[in-house]
Amino acid sequence: MKRLELTPDDLLRLRFAHSPMTEVVTSTMALRGTSWQHARWRARVAPAVAGLDDLWRVLAPPTGAIPDFLTPVPQTARPTLEAELTAVAATPPDRIAAELAAAGLPAEDPAALLARLIPQIRQYFRVALADLWPRLRAAADNDIAHRTATAAFPGPGALLADLHPRLRWNPDALQLDYLKDTEHPPWTLGGNPLLVLPTAFTGTAAWILESGRGRAVWYPPRAVGALFAAATPPPPRPLAALLGGTRAAVLTLLTTPSSTGDVAERLGLAPATASHHLTALRDAGLIVAARAGRRVNYRRTDLGDRLVTLG
Repeated sequence: MKRLELTPDDLLRLRFAHSPMTEVVTSTMALRGTSWQHARWRARVAPAVAGLDDLWRVLAPPTGAIPDFLTPVPQTARPTLEAELTAVAATPPDRIAAELAAAGLPAEDPAALLARLIPQIRQYFRVALADLWPRLRAAADNDIAHRTATAAFPGPGALLADLHPRLRWNPDALQLDYLKDTEHPPWTLGGNPLLVLPTAFTGTAAWILESGRGRAVWYPPRAVGALFAAATPPPPRPLAALLGGTRAAVLTLLTTPSSTGDVAERLGLAPATASHHLTALRDAGLIVAARAGRRVNYRRTDLGDRLVTLG
């Protein structure tokens, strides 16, 4: 068990963010794994990234301990890949050397390694994640919005209550249970923030231990499986009878936040038709729209969730 002790002031400094580098790291784990939900993505991506030798050497080390410098604690809620790569490039050489040694990797010049590794991370992102990125970010945004809305009355402690079965919250600590029955000395934040990172490619929860800029924990957001589904499931028949088949299909699709273009593409609709149905669902209070840069994502409200569940 690993235990992070939290004071009331620590809870007030709690922040949510979505990290590109955390998605990079966890997606490489998914690429090496056997999870059925990633099978189609894995089959498409694996041949295209097989030659990124430095990337795979560092992210699949002999000890399994992936160096923490590759997942810098985010300094904003929605960092870009380039911002995080800038943070990676600024890692002190002695820290890189120490973390490579802990991972069981041979000693080498940190600057030379970064000069090779960072372009490979960019290439990996382009091939493996770029086309999914709007949906990955929308899934994170949706989970953050859900948690902040549902915690408005209970208070900030409720934000941590059900992140993952391995994470247990009590009034003064966040505890992460490991399969090995090993006790670790408790950590504190030391006045730094705790970052909570919804991360689509992970199936579990894990710490990022960058104590100099804060600590972070990643966890899988709600309904993330729909991101990798082979096909859009048909809407429940009672829901289709109530709303009409197409409108019910749109509402069912919004298990993860989607733009008008996403809805049109996945349901084979003209963009104007998709926009018409989204507007009708929004006017009925079943979905809401949220702007993310130039993109407008639609997600279900609690009422919309209940209708789909009960339908």
